[in-house]
Amino acid sequence: MGQASGLRRLSEPPVLMPPNLTISKVGPSSATILENLFQYYLHDMSEWFDIDSYDLSTIWKSDVYLATFDDTPAAFALIGPASDDPTAQDVHEFFVLRKFRRSRIGYQLASHVWNDRRGEWRVRVLEANAAAVSFWRTTISTYSHGSYQEDQRTVNDRPWRFFRFTSEAA
Repeated sequence: MGQASGLRRLSEPPVLMPPNLTISKVGPSSATILENLFQYYLHDMSEWFDIDSYDLSTIWKSDVYLATFDDTPAAFALIGPASDDPTAQDVHEFFVLRKFRRSRIGYQLASHVWNDRRGEWRVRVLEANAAAVSFWRTTISTYSHGSYQEDQRTVNDRPWRFFRFTSEAA
């Protein structure tokens, strides 16, 4: 599927962000912003999952990154240890508001997180979410210069796409 056959450590130069895009790690003082973004996230995810709510108190167990464009919240990422390997990092949740999709904000956010938190990474995507599978395949391939692994697994009777790669300090 275009993925590399093995993992390779790589150095990635900083991703240049437009001056009107800000990405930062945030804490509980940003709870209201995240609560509002999560409503949109849950709406989008309800296409594939039977969810009405999300226990927002659990998000602070992850590292939370927020992207704003012209001071408008545009995207978030929740990052924590991978369930299959606590030494690897995992993109627990990732969301870009629809009006900011296809603007490279998702790539900018993912690259910022990967540059900020070097090491082995896991990204899991539900196969039914074809747009997300395409986004992650393109984003990870671009970021890793094609040096990643991709495989399909069934979890709870649903097919998932799993990506693995390593980012390392320059």
